[in-house]
Formats: sequence, C-alpha cells, structure tokens
Amino acid sequence: MTIPERRPDDVPTDEARVDEALRLLSGVPVELDVAVKWLSRGSGVYAWWAAPSVLPDLPGLPNENVPSVRLLYLGRATNLRGRILRNHLRRSGSSTLRRTLAGLLVAEGYRTTWTDRVVLVPEDEARLTAWMHTHLRLTWAEDAEPGTIEAALVRRVHPPLNVQGVDPEHLQAAVVAAKNSYNASSRPAEPPRTP
Repeated sequence: MTIPERRPDDVPTDEARVDEALRLLSGVPVELDVAVKWLSRGSGVYAWWAAPSVLPDLPGLPNENVPSVRLLYLGRATNLRGRILRNHLRRSGSSTLRRTLAGLLVAEGYRTTWTDRVVLVPEDEARLTAWMHTHLRLTWAEDAEPGTIEAALVRRVHPPLNVQGVDPEHLQAAVVAAKNSYNASSRPAEPPRTP
C-alpha cells in the first residue's frame, strides 16, 4: 500500500490559517456557561470579548458579528478546554489573563498572597471567576499548531490585554502598570535576620 503524497497546495499556508482563525474568532462570542460545554480538547487559539463598558479605558477591536462587544485578549492552547477551564477560569497562578484582570480591577479590592508566585486568595479566585462569567464572552478556533499563528493574530488585531508580541505602539500602558502592580502586591516572606 502506498500513501499518497501531499501536494504543497493541499497544505494551508500560515497566512491562510491565520485568516481562517480570525474568521472563526470573529464569530459570535458565546457566554462562558455555553463555551465550557462546547470547547474541544484540541489545540487552537481563543479570544475573550466584553462590552465597551467593561474596562472602558482600553480600546479593542469590535466583533464583526456583535459590534456591542470588543476584543480584550487573545491566547493559544494545546488543549482549549483545559486551558480555559483549569487556568483562565480557576487559577491566577497560571493565567496571565486572570492576573491582568485582577490588576485592572484593583478598585474591586482583589487580594493576593505569595505561594511560589503571586496568586489571588481563594475567595477572590472565585470572585474573579464569577466576574468573568458575568462580563466576558469567548470565541475559539482549532488549529494544529496554534503557536505559529498566535503571534500573527496578535500583530493583526492588537488585543489590549496582550503584552507579549504586541507592537510597541499598541502596547497599553495601563495594562503594563496593572500587571506590575499585581506582581508587586505580594512578596515572598523575608528570611529572619540573624544577629
């Protein structure tokens, strides 16, 4: 048995993959209660959306299908379901999005503690998850190699909460300040001084 050889025109180019991912990411954002039921375990990219009244000082690309929401953050995952459920909707220690949101929502009084890094206290982890369910929506696009398209997507759509891979002219100073403030909010305990 011979395996048919793949012709180069059968393999989508990176640009075609970026275009297809952007088409899917620009679809109708779904509420998180719905998204958690539909997310696959496949790899891909995802986008978080919110109304302009949520974090109103940050610009964001309006959704093509639902102009009343705008893009906040774009990420990639080797397991979309796991990344969203176990990280973004549960633990600040492993989610840049959660840490950034907590820093931006400082007026809400989110509290942190030090483990091996700065994390929200358990009550505030739950409170932030509830806030995300209330205010954020999600879209996603499966892709076998999301790392190769994420950077191109970030450069193309400039999500305001992204810092990595963002062109300097699109970097949001308020987001950088919020991340720094969050990271400085708890420090490891100082070792006792010996006389």
